[in-house]
Amino acid sequence: MPVSTVAAARPTPYSFEPASTALLVIDMQRDFLEPGGFGESLGNDVGQLRRTIAPLAALLADVRAAGLTVVHTREGHLPDLSDCPPAKLHRGAPSRRIGDPGPNGRILVRGEHGHDIIDELTPLPGEPVVDKPGKGAFHATDLDALLRARGVRSLLVTGVTTEVCVHTTVREANDRGYECLVLADCVGSYFPEFHRVGLDMIAAQGGIFGWVADSPQVRAVLATPSVSHPSS
Repeated sequence: MPVSTVAAARPTPYSFEPASTALLVIDMQRDFLEPGGFGESLGNDVGQLRRTIAPLAALLADVRAAGLTVVHTREGHLPDLSDCPPAKLHRGAPSRRIGDPGPNGRILVRGEHGHDIIDELTPLPGEPVVDKPGKGAFHATDLDALLRARGVRSLLVTGVTTEVCVHTTVREANDRGYECLVLADCVGSYFPEFHRVGLDMIAAQGGIFGWVADSPQVRAVLATPSVSHPSS
């Protein structure tokens, strides 16, 4: 099986086998990223998140061409909010809480327009979409079983936000034995300082939670003939 190495990763080069690697696209949803949506209504600068769209779309195209597994996630809850614990449900100002009417439908409720993934990164038929009720993508979902059934051991991690859903998912993945490479230009936060520190925390102490690199480094190795179409 060919092994690809991202030489510019930190803290050390990151090696992965394409056939056992998945691209994880975390919560690239309208509620978080679109102007006029829930995130912006809270006073956040969605431009800080939208800068991830172009590099992530380019990476996604190359990952698909190379035949890697692609998994998308969406944070949200059942319409009756039965899967939303009070500690989460009661956060935030009244009228801007989960389940309340928002610019794109009820906030973070499955099936609403704002809950879905942005048009630029629409999943292809056959690409799993994991609906998660928590910050982490493994909590109360079948993500671990899905990845193990496909023989996945390494994760290329992208999405939003760096310090919340991305960070929580990487920590969960690390505890389950997955080797994670976080793509710095394909993850974003409303707060630039949180983004920077969040990435530093992942790569600290010899990669305590994983590795960090920029997407062009991964795209460069995916483009090599030995990487393309790993199932052949």
